[in-house]
Amino acid sequence: MNKSSIITVAIGALGFVLGLGLLGNAIKNRNKSENTISVTGLGTKHFTADLITWSGSFSKNNMDLKSAYDELAMDRKVINDYLVSKGIKQNEIVFSSVDIQKQFRNYNDANGNNIQGEFSGYNLTQKVSIESKEVAKIENVSRNITEIINRGIEFTSSSPSYFYTKLSTVKQEMIAGATKDAKERAEKIAENSGSSLGHLKKATMGVVQITAPNSNEDYSYGGTFNTSSKEKEASITIKLEYEVN
Repeated sequence: MNKSSIITVAIGALGFVLGLGLLGNAIKNRNKSENTISVTGLGTKHFTADLITWSGSFSKNNMDLKSAYDELAMDRKVINDYLVSKGIKQNEIVFSSVDIQKQFRNYNDANGNNIQGEFSGYNLTQKVSIESKEVAKIENVSRNITEIINRGIEFTSSSPSYFYTKLSTVKQEMIAGATKDAKERAEKIAENSGSSLGHLKKATMGVVQITAPNSNEDYSYGGTFNTSSKEKEASITIKLEYEVN
């Protein structure tokens, strides 16, 4: 065998050995990836809102714009004084800018087309909103707002919205609870299969879902945040992937 043939055979043999090595590593890595446990843990927390927002709107109609402004200003003072008399702090009461709309009398012609008729006056609307940590007090005001209506003011009240200012703390507690729950599940699975947990390979956190307790609210992909209930229940999931020894 000449020198060139020997070199060719040597290169072929080396390639064969390297190929076996790569195949062995691939099999080893495949088996290693299969020897894992993936579990999902759940963390939940019940809490009560500590911040409330509430708003309402009132309006006046008049053919004269200045008269409408003056009448609206008088209603605004009555509303403000009423809210202050109920113990609401002045700096918590916010009045929006005035919205002005021209009104027209519309009618249908002989062909049924809606036609804009003569000018019928100005409609002025203003909104009042409150943000407070005195949840019970604002709730009480929102429920008894008919006292303002009884004073001859066209007032429309919205439902309160409830929030929680320490949500970051709740999230941390839920993450810790979900992680503990997932690890305990993984340990139990490994124990039942005669194995033990190895290193944590991967951790994936879900989104926070906040709903009213015992409700049928749907979870959403981006997270749910209920604001209509004072009592709230939050949940989060953590997915852990462990090596198994």
